[in-house]
Amino acid sequence: MKISILLPLKENFSPVYAGAVSLFINDTLEYSKFKKNVTVFGQTEFKETFNKKYFNINTNKSLFQSQNKDYVKQFIKKEKQLNSQVIELHNRPIYVKYLVKELKNRNYILYFHNDPLTMSGSKSISDRSYLLNNCYRIIFNSNWSKKRFLQNMKIDAVNSEKLIVINQSASKNKINFRNKKNIITFVGKLNRSKGYDLFGNAVIKILKKYKNWMAYVVGDEPRDKLFFKHERLKNLGFKEHKEVIKIYKKTNIAVVCSRWDEPFGRTSLEAAANGCAVIISNRGGLPETITNGRILKNLTVKDIYKNIEDLILNPKIRKKYQKLSLKNFYLSHQYVSRLIDNIRFNFLKINKPYISNSKSNLRILHITNFNEKHNGRLFFNTGRRLNNGFIRLGHSVLEFSDRDIVSRGRSIKDFSGSTTLNDKLLKTCNHFKPDMIVLGHADMISKDILHDLKRNYSDLKIAQWFLDPLNKNGPDFLKNKNRILDKSDVLDANFLTTSPEAVSLLSGKVNNYFIPNPSDSSMETLDNYKKDCSNDVFFALSHGVHRGQLKNRSSDDRENFIKDLVSKCKNIKFDLFGMNNIQPIWADQYFKNISNSKMGLNLSRGTPIKYYSSDRITQIVGNGLVTLIDEKTCYNDFFDNSEMVFYKNISDLSEKIEKISEDEKLRKSIGRKGKTKYMKYFNSNLVADFIIKKTLNLKDKKKYLWNKP
Repeated sequence: MKISILLPLKENFSPVYAGAVSLFINDTLEYSKFKKNVTVFGQTEFKETFNKKYFNINTNKSLFQSQNKDYVKQFIKKEKQLNSQVIELHNRPIYVKYLVKELKNRNYILYFHNDPLTMSGSKSISDRSYLLNNCYRIIFNSNWSKKRFLQNMKIDAVNSEKLIVINQSASKNKINFRNKKNIITFVGKLNRSKGYDLFGNAVIKILKKYKNWMAYVVGDEPRDKLFFKHERLKNLGFKEHKEVIKIYKKTNIAVVCSRWDEPFGRTSLEAAANGCAVIISNRGGLPETITNGRILKNLTVKDIYKNIEDLILNPKIRKKYQKLSLKNFYLSHQYVSRLIDNIRFNFLKINKPYISNSKSNLRILHITNFNEKHNGRLFFNTGRRLNNGFIRLGHSVLEFSDRDIVSRGRSIKDFSGSTTLNDKLLKTCNHFKPDMIVLGHADMISKDILHDLKRNYSDLKIAQWFLDPLNKNGPDFLKNKNRILDKSDVLDANFLTTSPEAVSLLSGKVNNYFIPNPSDSSMETLDNYKKDCSNDVFFALSHGVHRGQLKNRSSDDRENFIKDLVSKCKNIKFDLFGMNNIQPIWADQYFKNISNSKMGLNLSRGTPIKYYSSDRITQIVGNGLVTLIDEKTCYNDFFDNSEMVFYKNISDLSEKIEKISEDEKLRKSIGRKGKTKYMKYFNSNLVADFIIKKTLNLKDKKKYLWNKP
């Protein structure tokens, strides 16, 4: 993977007068596993640069074009030749807009080293929304900077996975505290924003009172003329970074008293990493730079003086701060470099998800039609059964009822409701952060949205279950074909109630698995095999799940099949619904009627195909009825003749119905054995477990009856 790092214009990537951004990049690249893959682009006036792959960009000064735009333009020319997968930008959010227009097939990581609300390209909410939409990750040097970025934004519209805090780093040096001198140090720009005027007035008073102490000042500021004179105050001017570290190593007390909101503060960080007792102001991200030290409640000359004096007069307290600062310091170059590399690894998707060896405690977003608007009429469905399985396995499951959301979200601006649906999905994922999304006939969920989610949440897995027939001679074949293939590019696994071996249209981009219609002990509560029943055969046509009542059909081959079967079985009592002007039944009415039948006909639309069945089979066998099923479904791969009744044709079926209706012992035996086996091997816990393991590609020794190697 090629990575390009673009520095801010005029940022010196050089040991000579190096800026904080250059130091950060140089130090972290030293320990990065990707350092051989990285090219740094910048513009420095010094010939000596850090020992990295570096390209200096030359710009042309013009009255008609900003130097920043020309700088980015020159970078784009080089980048088109280099063709990096990742471009990392530092401290110039405005560059993102320039780059995205020309380099659309790149992944952008933006680093903020300053307050986002003061920078061109991130001041407004629309600017920041643009960055969120176009950057793979946005990295802040402090939590304070991140909060500033989020100011006045709607939090539920923000994918927090994109926003990461990675503090700046420093070298943790071995310090001999005996070598510490009575030195008070100030490092930084010598201006009022940095609080140098406050420090200068306070330290002059200290030096006058405590004759064995001295002060070092490192820095310059030609624009702000602040001069403090004392024989023991040494103004060293600007020093290279290595020299600053040497000074900190012998410093006892370091003061960083900025007036302005420092986004982070490298000086206090390095002071702590070198065993100084640090005094800082409570501004911006400064408190995040130290683990142990003094934080000024009031930023005044008096308070600075008091705190310095207290540390002088109490050497035990001073040494305690020094030792704890060093002991608890963790923001080393190695540590921060690993955090940055993790983001790069996530982009490559070569990191192992934290759930790689376990399937416990997942967050599962289950997207299907939970039929809220039907007032419980369609509660007893496959989505609910699988939901129960996921929950019983110990996972946190959030139900996302796509059809109900669409129904409520339709408007003049969003006629289909799909925009509302997909916007809600993004916000839900931002809050819930699922480990796994399970789709069930969620046709209006955008595959582009799912692709973005997988890109943003590198560990996210997506599965789909599909219950409708896929046989060419079945109903809605072309429609179902398009539905099953629509999201193939973004799925980790696809689960069908038809054998994948029998379906040639499936995509090879995703692993396809058969799952049986799951039974559920909380739903399949009847035991018809235990009691006498007045009806022989039960069968119900649905006439459209959502319609819920009879509708005019052009044709339904099952109605003709049933009429022929009834005519052949003269002495058999049929309980039929959804035909002959008898309305279809649902929910409790369904259970009340099925509870009075000995046998249930499992008859699906279209030509039988291997393993396909609607969820009707669960309701029949799971409630202890004898299941009558076409042998061409190949369910005899799982059940024998003592557990289900397989028929070759309508004549064979009629003979078997008559035989069973006359033999109660046989009927009850088949009903009992069928239910016992189905509930044991095809239950919702096992099916849910299978979906999770195959989607996450987990190794498991468990054998599933329906999954023969």
